[in-house]
Amino acid sequence: MMKKRLFQVLILFLAFLLILSLQVKLILAGYSLTNKNITLKKLAAELEKLDSGKMVFYNSLPSIETSSVKANITFYDGRVANLKRFIRKYNPNSPLYELADYIVEISDKYGLDYRLLVAIAMQESNLCKRIPKDSYNCWGWGIYGNKITRFSSYEEAIETVAKGLREKYVDKGYYTIYTIMRKYNPSSKGSWGDAVKKFFLLLE
Repeated sequence: MMKKRLFQVLILFLAFLLILSLQVKLILAGYSLTNKNITLKKLAAELEKLDSGKMVFYNSLPSIETSSVKANITFYDGRVANLKRFIRKYNPNSPLYELADYIVEISDKYGLDYRLLVAIAMQESNLCKRIPKDSYNCWGWGIYGNKITRFSSYEEAIETVAKGLREKYVDKGYYTIYTIMRKYNPSSKGSWGDAVKKFFLLLE
């Protein structure tokens, strides 16, 4: 009788140890999973910032269908690096490379998508490669017939063109690439808008 009771006690003790061991394993597994989740969240946050070297863009971008160039004022992000990559690829010697941050700043100041000024400059002058001498005018702004609008610097040109696009175009209802084209380059049958849209999308 005594042996039987001892055997039962031993069985209960072993069962207790088994249950305790399982509980410890579950606790450790839960702790490990929690740490993995935290690590994954941190990694995801870092990847979101880097976005394969492009950084993350927080600005509200226009849809492809409307090609809208309206934009909300946005947090500073990787837009400067994005512009520099584009400029370096298509015209490594462009003076706009060193002014990428200024372009973003002025675009935000006038509520324009940061890509618009560069896309137009790409179409009009291949990023300042072909411009009237001493004009600093990479946008074909105020150039028609024998009239050539000249600026004292690229910074002045950027500010003037951005301000003009805001006040003379966007504020008057010309807020898509193709509606801008009707006033900016009325002789174009659509090729100007197609080109600007192409460069606009390459900057996404």
